[in-house]
Amino acid sequence: MNVKLLGSGLLLFAGFLACSEAPFVKMTNAKCPSYNESWVQFHYCRLKAYSRNKTSLNLNLTILEPANNIHVRIKLMKRANGYKPFLVDFYLDACAFMRKRNHPVFRIVWNLIKNVSTVNHTCPYVGLQTISDFHRVEIPLPMPSGEYLYLANWTFDGRPQFATNVYFTLVED
Repeated sequence: MNVKLLGSGLLLFAGFLACSEAPFVKMTNAKCPSYNESWVQFHYCRLKAYSRNKTSLNLNLTILEPANNIHVRIKLMKRANGYKPFLVDFYLDACAFMRKRNHPVFRIVWNLIKNVSTVNHTCPYVGLQTISDFHRVEIPLPMPSGEYLYLANWTFDGRPQFATNVYFTLVED
């Protein structure tokens, strides 16, 4: 009797895990300041609203001179009486990652944008770089509901060039 009850409970739990929905993510704002207009120019960095619950990120920038030594600092901040550091804060050599793709945290970010971007090659980067119609956000890690800020500060040859800041709301069901 207890074995049947335990088995049905495990089957119900497995069904719940298989049928439960993923967290709902909605981007609420995007800011992309360029610190050096002679090297990086943004044509646009904006969100496009398709419906009340669906927005997509469109980013279009031109790198005017070849960039061979690219580093990025990524932070994830959670809003709680102001934005506080949360879970992720690291510094990465982007050129080395594009050659080997071995950093586990940045690999999550890369898997989100690789199908909608033109940055899927190794260094040097020069010319038009885009992220178009990025709206499918599937975060493989459990995160609490709340408002978040994704900060990415990009440096070329040791000098800060631009930042990509994306604000989003995550609701865990």
